[in-house]
Amino acid sequence: VQLQASGGGLVQAGDSLRLSCAASGRMFGNFVMGWFRQAPGKEREFVAGIRWSGGSSYYADSVKGRFTISRDISRNAAYLQMSGLKPEDTAVYYCAAAWAVIKWYETSDYPFWGQGTLVTVSS
Repeated sequence: VQLQASGGGLVQAGDSLRLSCAASGRMFGNFVMGWFRQAPGKEREFVAGIRWSGGSSYYADSVKGRFTISRDISRNAAYLQMSGLKPEDTAVYYCAAAWAVIKWYETSDYPFWGQGTLVTVSS
């Protein structure tokens, strides 16, 4: 599985932004896609994840109510709609995928990673 993330940019606090992750290959079964982020000097952290089959989603507490993850099966793509952005959301955002995960927030559960896309939120 190959992943390609896009959609980052420079926005102001309170703005919205949508990230996209295009995936190659065929997804089925317990396949999941997730978004992680890494701010300067910090560890990579889980943001949101979605099951390809059924579409159930999971969020980090820090983004609940502001971010929405979705997927488009016909396009083999996942999206992260971010609203109410804050300066502390500034980070490189990565999309990731796995055939199954035990813990949504564990980076080691995801063998497939896309390149990052930088999101910068100015105050």
